[in-house]
Amino acid sequence: MTKLYLGPVLSFRGGAEKGEWKVTALIAVSDKEAFPVIRLNGKAVSAPLILLRHGGKAYLRYDLSCKQTANERRVEYRIDGIEETWHFTVPAKGQAPRMAYVSCNGFSDPSGIRKLIKGADAVWEDLLCNHDKTVRPSDYRIDKEQLWHETRTHDKGLQRFHLLLMGGDQIYFDPIWEDIKPLKEWVNLPRSRQLAYKVNAALDKKIEDYYIAYYSDRWLQNSRAPWGTARKTLDSANGMARIPTVMMWDDHDIFDGWGSYSPEMQRCHLFQRLFYHARRAFWIFQMQQAADQLPELKLRSDIPMRIDDPIFEPAAWSQILKSDKLALPLLDNQPGFSFAFNIGPVGLLVADLRTERSYRQIMGPDTWRALQSWLGGISDGTGHLLFISSVPVMHPKLSLAETLMDNLGFEHVLDSSADDLKDHWTNDDHEGERKRLLETLFRTAKTKQLRITVLSGDVHVAAWGVVHRVDTECKDGCDQIQQLTSSAVVHPSLVSVMERIFCHMLNSIAKKKQTLDVNLSAEMMLFPGANRYVMPNRNWLALELDADARNSKLWASWRCETQTVFSNHLLAIEGFKQ
Repeated sequence: MTKLYLGPVLSFRGGAEKGEWKVTALIAVSDKEAFPVIRLNGKAVSAPLILLRHGGKAYLRYDLSCKQTANERRVEYRIDGIEETWHFTVPAKGQAPRMAYVSCNGFSDPSGIRKLIKGADAVWEDLLCNHDKTVRPSDYRIDKEQLWHETRTHDKGLQRFHLLLMGGDQIYFDPIWEDIKPLKEWVNLPRSRQLAYKVNAALDKKIEDYYIAYYSDRWLQNSRAPWGTARKTLDSANGMARIPTVMMWDDHDIFDGWGSYSPEMQRCHLFQRLFYHARRAFWIFQMQQAADQLPELKLRSDIPMRIDDPIFEPAAWSQILKSDKLALPLLDNQPGFSFAFNIGPVGLLVADLRTERSYRQIMGPDTWRALQSWLGGISDGTGHLLFISSVPVMHPKLSLAETLMDNLGFEHVLDSSADDLKDHWTNDDHEGERKRLLETLFRTAKTKQLRITVLSGDVHVAAWGVVHRVDTECKDGCDQIQQLTSSAVVHPSLVSVMERIFCHMLNSIAKKKQTLDVNLSAEMMLFPGANRYVMPNRNWLALELDADARNSKLWASWRCETQTVFSNHLLAIEGFKQ
């Protein structure tokens, strides 16, 4: 028998523009035994790439890539020594992928599980029952919205989604401050001693071990039903094993609030060592790249440094990863992990908003150039671009709270509300960069004649926002960018008394339009099928084009958890009118 300590976790690697569907699978096994064989449609795949050896375990990446054909098809894979069969569905060549979007897959506070309406994995269960007919419990009842998809997918032996977009906080490292004793002691030190604190070799090893082991602890928990048993645990592990993922990190994948503390705190030795190990673990587990491929971040020496804006040397990713045919398509000449795909009529631009984040910066100049370069060369066949921003670009602006925080100060690693305000694109210190982003996207929409939609999470509510250009009367779609926010898939939504009061305040503030400048205005829209602007329910989002043409309509459907069932909230976004 093969014992898995992690996985399988599927990762989408691109290739659709060439008629390939590149997929990899991450697993962890003992490094004392022969590595297991994985079979794709009965045929053994090539030997795995070793991403990391650590603590007696080997973390392996297998190639499960397929050719796209004239029709979409479902493929099967198995791991020798495990009585389980998994499937994923490959779209037809040129087909627009059907996608699900989730964020916030964990708890910032372990006691948060007591706030849940249903079990921790209830939203994952709903997503998986929508996705794969074969995993549904016998007593599961499909509703009218799900029934509409049956004839198009499940009745043909297919699964509903080709891709699982995970927009941030795939794992919550917040417990590190309690679980490692020296860090728990550090939290209670006076600020001057916190800043002067040096991480010794023993503590550094504990931090490294923690970041690596925690992925296994949270992504394949011992308490779940083992693979191969009759009773299936419909959780994130099952979802990541059945749908190729596209992942980008946010703060909890490092620790809560990373990038939004004061410059002095961001530069202190402890924070830097935590970030070093979190970055390395993200590279291995979420990006499925070998540990020895990851270059170190180095500050640029040719730019006069502002103390609060880290400007790193750009990485020549095309050279660093040239020997890896399954490398993620990272944008070249940027220090972070932003990457992009062209998939039929759909483009995916996945932005790294954490590597270079500071008190007043979200992305550095080289990243901006890399994004603009990719947008300038986007495929002519792309009709709809999805820009994945872990933090909402449009959200109710909490100006009074920002002022209070600025005046009173905040610097505590266990105070999640303070850094959340600083994280927002709408924060006063990020408004200029938000305008740059929106102007870049509007220019792309006009010159490339495509529709752009922003996908975001982070805020533990579902919401719909729109930004308008007020200096144009375009009728083709280039004067409007919509944002779909889906959060959270596990983390509790706003359920306590104080959180409900906060939610009421959000809804009141959301009624007011935001004037960004003379050319741009933003507004929150009433949530589809509701009488409020933000929905304080755990949720996930389905994204499907109604045809494969570049000007197709995008259908977005939120599934929101209620006390009894899941409610459907449907939105249609028109394609670019030519």
